[in-house]
Amino acid sequence: MAAASPRSMNYFITGAARGIGRGLSHRLLARGHRVFLLDANLAELQNTATQLLTSSIPPDRIKTSHTDLADRAALAAAVSSAQAFFDGRIDVLIHNAFPTPHTWPDGASMDSQDVDILADWDRKLAVGLTAPFLLTRLCIPLLASTPDSPGTVIHISSTRAHQAEENHEAYSAVKAGLLGLTQSMAVSLGQKYKIRVNAISPGWIHVEDENAAADVASRPWSDGLTAQDHAWHPAGRVGKVDDILKAVDFLVDSDFVTGAEIVVDGGVTKKMVYPE
Repeated sequence: MAAASPRSMNYFITGAARGIGRGLSHRLLARGHRVFLLDANLAELQNTATQLLTSSIPPDRIKTSHTDLADRAALAAAVSSAQAFFDGRIDVLIHNAFPTPHTWPDGASMDSQDVDILADWDRKLAVGLTAPFLLTRLCIPLLASTPDSPGTVIHISSTRAHQAEENHEAYSAVKAGLLGLTQSMAVSLGQKYKIRVNAISPGWIHVEDENAAADVASRPWSDGLTAQDHAWHPAGRVGKVDDILKAVDFLVDSDFVTGAEIVVDGGVTKKMVYPE
C-alpha cells in the first residue's frame, strides 16, 4: 500500500503487540514511518518486535515499551522514552489498548455475587479510558512541538459504544467514554494548540492472524471466517486492519476534521435485525 503521507512521521501506538495495534504498526513501519509500540503483554510485544525486525524494517524505526497503562508512573516513563526516540516530536498518538477479554472474568455477569468484577471494572477503565486522558496530557508538549504542524490524537473506540453485547458493561462504557473524551479534547486542545482529536469506531475487524500463536501456525487472515460471516456485512466482507489504516490515513491528512467519529463496520450498525 502506498504511503498516504509524503514524509516520514512519528507514531505512538498503545496496545501495539497484537490485533489492530500490531497490524497498524507493521503497515506504518513498512511505509517508512517510525513507531513507538507500547503494550503490557511482554511475550506478545517481544514476538512482534522480532517479527518486525526480521521483515527488513530498520531497527532505528522501532522502539518498544513494556508498560502497564494502569500504572501512572510507568506512563510518564514511557513518554520520556518516546520523547528521546522521536527527538521531541509525536505526529500521531493512537490510543488502542484495552484489557482482554472484553467480557467479565470467569464467566461472570453484572449481577454475579461470587466473583469480584469490581477489580476488573477498575482496570478496564484505568487502561481503556483514564490512560488515554493521562497519556495525551503527558504528550501535549511532543504533539505541539511544531506549532505550524501540530500532531493529532486518534482514539480507537468501537461500535459497542452504540450497540451493546451481554456482559460487556465495562467495554461499552469505556468505548462510549472515548467518544466523549474525543469531542472534549478536540475543543480544549484545538483551541489552545491546534491539536486535532478524533475517534475510529471499528466493527468486526478480523485480527486472528495478528498474534504470536498465529505466527507459529502461519495462520492466514481468512482463518475461521465463513461465507455467512462475510454476507452478514452490507459491504460484503468482514473487516481488515487495512480498513482501519485507511481511516487513520484520512484523519492524519484531513486538517479540517476534529472531534469526529469514523465508523468502520461494513455497514452492520445501519442494518435492521429482526428476531427469527
